[in-house]
Amino acid sequence: MLVQRVFAAAMLAVCAALAVMAWPYQAPFSYEPVGPRAYPLLMLGLMGLALLYLLIRPTPIVHSEDEPPLDAPTLKKIAACIVLLLVFAGLFEPLGFILSSALIGIPMARLYGGKWLPSIVIVGAMSVLLYILFDRVMDVPLPLGVLSALEN
Repeated sequence: MLVQRVFAAAMLAVCAALAVMAWPYQAPFSYEPVGPRAYPLLMLGLMGLALLYLLIRPTPIVHSEDEPPLDAPTLKKIAACIVLLLVFAGLFEPLGFILSSALIGIPMARLYGGKWLPSIVIVGAMSVLLYILFDRVMDVPLPLGVLSALEN
């Protein structure tokens, strides 16, 4: 319990330091309505609230089973996750948000035990809906890549 609280306190201090560093940031130009500073501050605020809860909660989090060992299959899964995220970063501009999210999201869902059909349907729907949410509703432009011919 003490280790969890110390970890939460240390991470809360890191969040506070990062928020102080992000607060004065002003970009010389901005194509987003809220500017480049809002997103990191929002994420740091949410992380800070969660860490504050972990710091002051009355009882420790108790798991019904022990933590999984850091064995070869777990390390392979972590490595596959890192590789998939790097591939996503590389494909984001050329393929666009929707296709790169779908192409990386399906193997990621399978990596964590998802079945083929639900993985394809859910990841495909999420890719399209997240694109609409960010690009149309929140006015945060995302690249369409090879699907740019479908735009207006």
